[in-house]
Amino acid sequence: MSTHADPAEPIRSLTVLPAHREDVELHTADGLTLVGELALPVDEAGAPVPPVATLVTLHPLPTHGGYMDSHVYRKAAWRLPALAGLAVLRFNTRGTSSPRGTSDGAFDGGDGERFDVHAAIELAEFRDLPRRWLVGWSFGTELALMHGRDPSVEGAILLSPPLHRATDADLDAWAAFGKPLLVLVPELDDYLRPDEARRRFARVPQAQVVGVDGAKHLWVGETAVRRVLDEIVARVAPGHPLPLPTTWDGPSTTAATGRDTTEDDA
Repeated sequence: MSTHADPAEPIRSLTVLPAHREDVELHTADGLTLVGELALPVDEAGAPVPPVATLVTLHPLPTHGGYMDSHVYRKAAWRLPALAGLAVLRFNTRGTSSPRGTSDGAFDGGDGERFDVHAAIELAEFRDLPRRWLVGWSFGTELALMHGRDPSVEGAILLSPPLHRATDADLDAWAAFGKPLLVLVPELDDYLRPDEARRRFARVPQAQVVGVDGAKHLWVGETAVRRVLDEIVARVAPGHPLPLPTTWDGPSTTAATGRDTTEDDA
């Protein structure tokens, strides 16, 4: 990574803003070790400070390119600790690899991953991270709906939910759970588009379905990513000024060029 501190530098696709980033391990009830990273906000001296809220992220389908570095989550971890004071926990579900490493186990189609979701929530609890929100993307939305009804979470934010594995019974269970759902649905999604999403999620009274004009399932491009991050911050940190800044006048780094899309078919 290269470092710079020029005034009002644009926040670009590979810009990494200040945070305390640490590798973490998650331990599941069925005996697996999962690899991840926790990014925390810092003060001007670079020391970690308490976050205002916490994102526990659940990545897209690992058999089609989804992992903890899927670009929306990578940018959330690179930006939101500095821009909004949020903690961002990313991890690889069972059998998933990324530059951080490979989690134990093998992909289980969303069943055994229940233990992965629970382990992530438990790590956030153990670290006393406040106001924990699940953020699922594609396959990750299925994990949130099926396995994320933990009383310690504030609610869930769903990006591009396909509703392939999650059933009406899961939606009914979330309705009974009572915690809020924010559902961001791309206008041009490959699997579930806004009108159908509103129909499907109507059985969850506390769900808010937001159609995003021009967006696609993978949220490719800075316009789409910024909309997602603004929507997340609006929900988990009410009152925080929005839209989030698109420039930064403090120290930052530039990540090495890497894959910037998730080749996910849900």
